[in-house]
Amino acid sequence: MGHHNRHFAGDPHALEGVWSPPTSAANFCEEDYAVSRYFAEFISTLTNLAYVYYALVYMYGPGSKGLFSPRYDFMSISLLVLGIGSFAFHATLRQSMQFADELAMLGLVWSLLQGVLTIGTKRDRILNWSMAVGFPLFSAFYISNGKIIYHASAFGLALVLITIRGHYLFLWRNPPFPEAKRVSWKKRGRRTLWLLLIGYALWNIDLEFCTELRSLRVKMGLPWAWVLELHGWWHVLTAVSASWFMDIVREVQEELRDGASVAGKDSESERLKEL
Repeated sequence: MGHHNRHFAGDPHALEGVWSPPTSAANFCEEDYAVSRYFAEFISTLTNLAYVYYALVYMYGPGSKGLFSPRYDFMSISLLVLGIGSFAFHATLRQSMQFADELAMLGLVWSLLQGVLTIGTKRDRILNWSMAVGFPLFSAFYISNGKIIYHASAFGLALVLITIRGHYLFLWRNPPFPEAKRVSWKKRGRRTLWLLLIGYALWNIDLEFCTELRSLRVKMGLPWAWVLELHGWWHVLTAVSASWFMDIVREVQEELRDGASVAGKDSESERLKEL
């Protein structure tokens, strides 16, 4: 049986929670309702606050005009939505909330893809509209079908496209970005990728070695056993890596805007000289 179909209905408190019984297709290694009857997976629920934290750090960082006037963009909103959606899913293990979590994951990579595809291109409006139409269409298809393979395929394809576009911007773009900035972006991009891969590895260890991890947690006891809730680490590490990558994308966008502004001023100066 695939690990995404495993359920732990035999957990001592699995049917005692506020949201019991679980209806989601996915159920992770953390013991259901072991800590609180309000949170099906306590650690996997609370670690989603990392997404919310990094979204708010951007929204209320430099440029914010106060509590009711945060700065925001598609990427920061998608990070916030993912934190809320994944929090709700792990707290309830309801199928509707699983869809919210999975579509929020797609929304996050969709926002990153949109961010790297529409910087410095002449067809930004067409790309934005295409992606704005494509995402809800795919969401409706996935909800009606429910097969996890479609979600995984779309998620993986988006990551591949982001990687290819990043290589173009940092290695093949002509004219190239300033060398110092390219070196910094590539170094930070590699660090971001490694952090994401570590998180992905921990997620899969949590899935494939659940029996062994549960035995170790019993021996360690609380609170140290929480360190081995590896799906929670996936949340934290992906929140950090997504935030880092968003910073790079925003810096690239700013560099392109500054370059376009300078080019526009130079063009205007040449036109005035001709007059």
